[in-house]
Amino acid sequence: MKPEDLPLLKSVSAPAAHPDGTRAVVSVIRPDFDADSYVGQLWTVPLDPEKLPRRLTRGFRDTAPAFSPDGLVLAFLRVTADGKPQLHVVEAAGGEPQVLTNARLGVSSFAWSPDSHSIVFGARTPDDGRYGTLDGVSAGAEEARLITDYKYRMNGVGYTADKPVQLYIVDVPELDEEPRVAPAGRALKARKAAQGALSKNGPEPDSAKNAEDAAADSLLPQARQLTFAATDHSGESFSTDGRFVYFVAALHEGSDHDLEAGIYRVSVSGGEPEAVKATNSGRQTVAAARQSRDGKWLFFLAQELGPSGQDFVARNTALYVMPADGGEAGILSDVETMDLAGGAGGLELRGPDSVLLLNNAQGTVELLEFGATGNHSLLVHGDRVVTGAASAGGGPVVVSFSDASTAGDVAALEDGQLRLLTDFSAELRLRAEIIEPRELTFNSADGYPVHGWLVLPPGKGPHPVLLNIHGGPFAQYTVALFDEAQVYAAAGYAVLMCNPRGSAGYGQAHGRAIKEKMGTVDMQDVLSFLDGALAKFQELDGGALGIMGGSYGGYLTAWTISQDHRFKAAIVERGFLDPVSFIGSSDIGWFFGGEYTGSTEEQMAAQSPMATVRSVRTPSLVIHSEEDLRCPVEQGQRYFTALKQQGVDAAFLVFPGENHELSRSGTPHHRKQRFEELLRWWARYLPTRANP
Repeated sequence: MKPEDLPLLKSVSAPAAHPDGTRAVVSVIRPDFDADSYVGQLWTVPLDPEKLPRRLTRGFRDTAPAFSPDGLVLAFLRVTADGKPQLHVVEAAGGEPQVLTNARLGVSSFAWSPDSHSIVFGARTPDDGRYGTLDGVSAGAEEARLITDYKYRMNGVGYTADKPVQLYIVDVPELDEEPRVAPAGRALKARKAAQGALSKNGPEPDSAKNAEDAAADSLLPQARQLTFAATDHSGESFSTDGRFVYFVAALHEGSDHDLEAGIYRVSVSGGEPEAVKATNSGRQTVAAARQSRDGKWLFFLAQELGPSGQDFVARNTALYVMPADGGEAGILSDVETMDLAGGAGGLELRGPDSVLLLNNAQGTVELLEFGATGNHSLLVHGDRVVTGAASAGGGPVVVSFSDASTAGDVAALEDGQLRLLTDFSAELRLRAEIIEPRELTFNSADGYPVHGWLVLPPGKGPHPVLLNIHGGPFAQYTVALFDEAQVYAAAGYAVLMCNPRGSAGYGQAHGRAIKEKMGTVDMQDVLSFLDGALAKFQELDGGALGIMGGSYGGYLTAWTISQDHRFKAAIVERGFLDPVSFIGSSDIGWFFGGEYTGSTEEQMAAQSPMATVRSVRTPSLVIHSEEDLRCPVEQGQRYFTALKQQGVDAAFLVFPGENHELSRSGTPHHRKQRFEELLRWWARYLPTRANP
């Protein structure tokens, strides 16, 4: 795979299963160089093997499909080339989509009511006077922000306190009704005159929108706001009887000083939200909650946070269940060995009292089903990464997944086996040579097993070796197709990737092994994995080594080259490089470093790449994004400057307009340029025939 092949990477959303069990709908999205954005549409995927998938919509970017419970309507989010995501509906059989919202900052998520007549949705809601709510007032001319809380920014979002996610409910119109039309000519003139008269006697309507905007909004069904607290409200879903909306938020006293989030519900007719509490739970952060179809139970995913309410390090997410109105909660999963997640739309129900869940498991992601009474079964496992699942109408479970040869596809689970329904990566395999990774395990210096993969380029070798280190640190490399490894291998490099202690997917003890001990056994593990591979494979050139990583991977790369000088060059990307300055500059700095490195000066210095930077001799490319709030650009600036001051060959690559997610969801042009600069750096120090 080459950098110019990025548009061939088609990602597939979690499926929406039609209630009659005959078909599913997914969103298929890909990078596009012409638009310098991500484009894609909804596809309908029949479960009948005689029928082929087909494109269902033709928007710029259509995502998050969801059928109404009665199966008559399909809702989804649509983004125009210059707009924000807005909620749309279309007849399930096809037709012209209708827009339901005009949220200034876009709709983030939504869920259907049980009677199929309304939808609850979340949208960032700006304070008056901010984010274009006052005509003629630009971002630079807005009022100053007085900040008193820790939680005021988020990577990829910016300031959050002045635009919290609020929940709204909107009625879905009859789709066969004659569409309304906007007033024009005399009618628009009359509307403007009426608005002018109103403005003389009181505040202008619609937060000072002009008449044309108000006229356009009048064509849409009116949404009612359900939540109003100055914090994010997420994970919305209706109660089984349709009377309440459940959601997750941090509405408790002292919420600025901990990571807790709880379950709440609000009446669809409005009013104050009420907490739905587990009487026997400790301090937790709830990730998702949903009532069972039979109405008896409330499933929820949560992480324990310890007595401080901040101890998030390597905490597996567990599944709990309690009575729908609150009460004693039971844990359904093994919190030590299972790390669970819902799909993109939250918890997916199956049957009257069971739920489908994803589980991070040793470089794979499995699909499991849990019942409210404690029974569970493993539905999909093996060398793949399940990304979503749905079941409806007694039909088979429909699964979206990726593996070594596909960036995303859809399959039906039948008799315990997956039957492939799509082949969205056919063009990728045809035009770009995809190399299947080899699974490996080597013992660390203390005998601990380290699991990972080798992607070996074509040819006899010996090949230069790139040791890749993932971010997180509580994350994992997986068996799924990884564009980075494929690009480097195509350029002639052998790519080594492993999941050292600190990673997810191998149990909490594995993940928590580096709490207040970063750069110890984790560095030992990645270097032992490298040494094991060099000893096993003659095709690897032990004299031509590079090391690279992003975020925590950038941290461990910078830490390693201060102590191990065998590498010809390094790439330190979006790194956590100075625990001291990170505290005040990162969106998570107020708690992250203290939990991982400890909070004393001595602890931070003992685990800080900036504290050991004067020992670095390895030529290093430092990469950062200007809008990165997770590992702010000052981390890279200071590290690069320190390298230069001591005469190390260094370069600093800075991307404007990008944040911490550049390598995964940055603009296609910048993602391609990033690959080109990476290969240019490796060509300088580790040239190959394919990358001279």
